[in-house]
Amino acid sequence: MTEIGIGIIGGGYMGKAHAVAMSAVGAVFDTALRPRLEMVCATNLASAEKYRAAYGFARACDDWRTLVDDPRVEAIIIASPQETHRAIAEAAFALNKPVFCEKPLGASLEDSRAMVAAAQGQISMTGFNYIRTPASQFARQLVADGAIGDVIWFRGEHTEDFYADPSLPPTWRAHGDANGCMGDLAPHMVNGALALVGPITSLCAEVETVHKDRPGGAVTNDDQGQFMCRFENGAMGHLFFSRVAHGRKMGYAYEITGTKGAIRFDQEDQNALWLYQMDEPEATRGFRKILTGPAHPDYAPFCQGPGHGTGYQDQIIIEARDFLQAIATRKEVWPTFRDGMLVNQIIAAAMASATTKSWINVADV
Repeated sequence: MTEIGIGIIGGGYMGKAHAVAMSAVGAVFDTALRPRLEMVCATNLASAEKYRAAYGFARACDDWRTLVDDPRVEAIIIASPQETHRAIAEAAFALNKPVFCEKPLGASLEDSRAMVAAAQGQISMTGFNYIRTPASQFARQLVADGAIGDVIWFRGEHTEDFYADPSLPPTWRAHGDANGCMGDLAPHMVNGALALVGPITSLCAEVETVHKDRPGGAVTNDDQGQFMCRFENGAMGHLFFSRVAHGRKMGYAYEITGTKGAIRFDQEDQNALWLYQMDEPEATRGFRKILTGPAHPDYAPFCQGPGHGTGYQDQIIIEARDFLQAIATRKEVWPTFRDGMLVNQIIAAAMASATTKSWINVADV
């Protein structure tokens, strides 16, 4: 086993999740590389020291350049605001250090394209954790194996209700395109659609702000959006995103219809997948619920009992395994920075479509 020094920029919600994952991944997956929590960076030294003590880092700093330049920091996780992603990634790649960056890859499509260019020949990954559940990994496998025939239709959503109450005051989420629903929630399901069905070639979108004014100020970004689309394989699609969907807590859900069957999934029941296959006996033909277990991808390392389930943190541990594997083998593991950029491109196409009220070819954006 070989140690590798990990530096995490951002110690908040996602910074903590990645620190916990790096602490656990060696034991869960018996990885060849064993992470050492070397340094954490936050906006001020007091916060950084708090995170250092809480998460088990060796050192703390309040300047990301200090972390990136440190020779004992050998791989970098970016869990800071989107507008910081590009500069950090470019500096890290200039020193030949692998980078894992939380989504969205950049604060803009221009940023993400620059990050892809900087990553050429080096190890990069973009953080899309929800598609890594054992159930969704199995869904990808079923589609690839032709279990439901050729995909002809896809419906996906990422809906939550954390901003549904109009009496809530505006926070940082109310400002900046990258913090709106299309920048925050939409990338996850766009990534899911690409993973499950393949490239999106064209789309027609609507985007809107439902609660334009909140107590204490105006909202300057979007609350919800939707688009119809065509996939490269000819399938039709519809995707919907909302942060004002009452009753939805983790509404990452999709339906895939093929020529021989269908699949349904809802992240609020993340350890179950629903499968319909047309060649079942007519008397019992219908959607059947499949509970994930050791027979499904990346389940057994966490639990030996079928139906016992995995959770949110386990998705981040799977990401950590993939990042370490990419570093150890010097071979890229999906999703790379280019995959993150393709999501940004589709979001940019959707925003352009909503403005022009027309169909947009994604390749033209």
